[in-house]
Parts: sequence; C-alpha cells; structure tokens
Amino acid sequence: MTATKKDPVLVVLQLTGGNDYMNTVIPHADPLYREKRPVVGVADDRIIKLNDRIGLHPEVGPLKRFWDSGDMAIIHGVGYANSPRSHFRSMDIWHTCEPDKLGTEGWLGRATRDMDPNKDNVITAVNFGPSLPRALALPGVPVACVDDLDNFGMLTSIQEEMQRDKIIDRFTRLYSPTIGSGFVMDYLGQTGLDGLKAADILKVAPEQYSSTIEYPDTPIARKLKGISQVHQANLGTRVFYTDHGSFDSHSNQIGMHDGLWRDVSAAVGSFFDDLRENDSSDDVILLMFSEFGRRVHDNGSGTDHGAAGLVFVMGDRVQGGEYGEFPSTRPEDLEQGDLVPGTDFRGVYSSILENWMGLDANSIVGGAFEKPAFV
Repeated sequence: MTATKKDPVLVVLQLTGGNDYMNTVIPHADPLYREKRPVVGVADDRIIKLNDRIGLHPEVGPLKRFWDSGDMAIIHGVGYANSPRSHFRSMDIWHTCEPDKLGTEGWLGRATRDMDPNKDNVITAVNFGPSLPRALALPGVPVACVDDLDNFGMLTSIQEEMQRDKIIDRFTRLYSPTIGSGFVMDYLGQTGLDGLKAADILKVAPEQYSSTIEYPDTPIARKLKGISQVHQANLGTRVFYTDHGSFDSHSNQIGMHDGLWRDVSAAVGSFFDDLRENDSSDDVILLMFSEFGRRVHDNGSGTDHGAAGLVFVMGDRVQGGEYGEFPSTRPEDLEQGDLVPGTDFRGVYSSILENWMGLDANSIVGGAFEKPAFV
C-alpha cells in the first residue's frame, strides 16, 4: 500500500513584546553575562545546559527533549540592520519583510496566495486569535480568524440543516451586493462570504478530534489545541498562526518571563505529543519568533528593547542544532548597547518557504538571503 504524500504545514507562534534572547538561550560560559545581568541573570545552577557554551532558561527546560532528539533548531542573532526598537515598526517589518518602507502585504499572505492561487480553499491559512496579523494580510487572500474553535462563526450552534441554509442564503444576499462597488467594499464583502464558508468547514474539527493528551488550561495551550484539531481534521490548512505575550519585560522580569515560558513550553510539548499520538506530526514544523531581543545590560528590574533576537524551529523533519553564532556581548561589539544581528530573518523565512513549503522565496521575502539549513 502506498502512503499518501502529505502537504507540508507551517505553524507560527509569535512571542509578542520582545522576548529576552539572552535569558531564553543563555550564554552561560560568557563571563560578561553575569556582569551585564546582575539582577535578571539566571543562576548557573538553574540553567539547563545544552553544551559548554549555552543553556536554556529553566522554564524552557521542558523543551530540551526536542533538542535531545534532534528536533529543535536554535537560530542565533536573528534580525535585520538598524533595528528601530519599536514594537509596532519591528513587528511590521517581520510581517511584511519591508525594513526600509512601510509594507502592505504580509509574507504569509503572499505564501498563501502562491499555494492556493485559485482560492479553492478558504482555510488554507488559519489564524488563532481575535484579529488578523499583518503577516497573513493580503487583499484577495482568504484567512480564517478563530478566537474559539468550539464557537467559531455565528451559525455553528444552528442544528437544523434547512434553517442553516436559509440563514446562509440571507447572509450571502446581504454581502453579495457589495462586490464590485469599490475596493474596500469588495474586500469586506468577500471577507464576509469567505468567513461564512470557513465557519461551515471548521466546525467539523472538534467533532472529529480524539486525543488522550491533556493540555494545560492556558490561553496558548487552547490555541495550540485548536490548531491540532484543525490539522488532524485534514481540511487542507497549510499555514497556522497564533501569538502569546506580552514579553515586554521592562520591569519585574524574573517572575513575568518565567511564567510566560512556563506556559509556552507546556503548551508546545502537549501540542507535539498530541500530533505524535495521532500520527500527524511528520508534516508539521513550528516557528517561534519575537520582534526583537532585549538590551544586554539589565535596567535593575528588567530589560529594555534590543535588536538581535532568537528563533526556534521545531518538528520531526527539522535538522536540530545551532545555526549562526551567539552575538558578541563585548561592549565594543554592541550597537547602542544591543546584540548585533548576524542572521537576517528573511533568510529564516526563505529556508521554510523553499525547503519546507516548496515555494519561490524571492518574490515573497523580497530578495535572496542566506538560508540556515535547518530543513
């Protein structure tokens, strides 16, 4: 019997707010770490050592099993030149791949368009969250935004098929006149129709789902469980997006950063356990990124906005290990007190787009960039 080839799937987990790179993957052998982090530095006996140079924050420790099995790539010093150190602008750059001007098209919106040019599937891309991230935004490309999968859409609780059809027909007639009456109304009208279709398709996912894995009762775990449910329903979704935060640790960083990573680590672990239990993990990779890292020297209670950051990529098909070099912490090598990026984030995207998704990256990220070989 020939196994059916599965389409590769990308899950993106955005760590909103600027995750502290140096306290997530810690350069424990660097004496300047202790000097620069007198308040927020993680005690040496708490660091989960990966090798003689770096280790994980203790609350990231539950993910070490993925490192040990070769399923986790740590990509060092990711970013771009001349970081604005602004949440909004930096996230916009990551979302649109436009560091020199204000972008209007999301990189994953472009990728979704290239994967499904005829818009045959309104749920090729699904965002788990209340609003559409710019990374997925592209006029004409449908994206389903799901806040609660069990109650997604206005019609999911209507059981009588005839009643559902009648209401859908009324909504269709309400939206249809807007098509062709201007760009904005075209976009809103088509979005409404696509949303109705998405709600009807996605409602089957919880009904078909079965798993013995118990996810933690946290917002990020609920989002990842929803992603797992949709993926396991085999509805043709190729891109999933969600976020967690805020990682903006200007003050009280120790407890705050610990709690955020405790929730993320537990949720990601449950997510992959769930996929593997149901033979649904071999076509999935997970990308975790943040808009920037934090300043090298702490501020007495937390850390301020920085430049170079960290990317994790995880999955059964990922070539685990370190990619790139941990940026120098020596004062003369810093830029405005920040770690200097050595890996362009568009190269990370290019690896995923070309080596995993099978797309042409140049037109999506706006050029050719060196690709870390983690897939």
